[in-house]
Amino acid sequence: MNKFLTLAILILVFSINSSAQDKKAKALLNEVTAKIKSYDNVVIDFKYSLNNSKENINQNSKGNVTLQGNKYVLNFMGVSKIFDGKKTYTIVPEDEEVTVSNLNDGDEKAITPSKMLTFFNTGYKFTWDINQNINGRKIQYIKLTPNNTKDQRKEILLGIDIQTKTINNLIEIGKNGTKTTLTVNSFKTNQPLSKNQFTFVASKYPNYYINKLD
Repeated sequence: MNKFLTLAILILVFSINSSAQDKKAKALLNEVTAKIKSYDNVVIDFKYSLNNSKENINQNSKGNVTLQGNKYVLNFMGVSKIFDGKKTYTIVPEDEEVTVSNLNDGDEKAITPSKMLTFFNTGYKFTWDINQNINGRKIQYIKLTPNNTKDQRKEILLGIDIQTKTINNLIEIGKNGTKTTLTVNSFKTNQPLSKNQFTFVASKYPNYYINKLD
């Protein structure tokens, strides 16, 4: 009887502690969201890596993204993407082609540029994870587990700078063993942007083939 009582107490203590950690994690994520929403715009330079030891894949690349509301300009792996709030323009200089498509929210789990700083607000269970010192900064990790069991991602580790309440890095671990990491190299806010920052100007690409999907 004492063994059952001890087990019950341990389960109760673990449950209370887990609940407290979840609330702590949610509170920190709320602070990050509030901080992001307080900025007029955000400009990020980042490093991206993809690794899968079983498939012998090891890729590294750099990129940058400018965000304002749900609009963005992304430059990554030689391709530029402009989203003006309604349409996405994918510019591929190597092929001299521009693909135009309408906004598609069908893939809710995809971490698109416009959602990369707030994607964690829906669709995940979250728990308080490890704390690390990275380049003199205290980075607190929150583990995100997708609610959808069909999601091919096992978990996401979101590293948050405790002092600035901004995202330092994001580690996505797939069920197939693939690990992708996005590390923020620079994070600038409220930058002076051109009036046409998020406008596709066709005259800049006179010899490009314009492929309209919608």
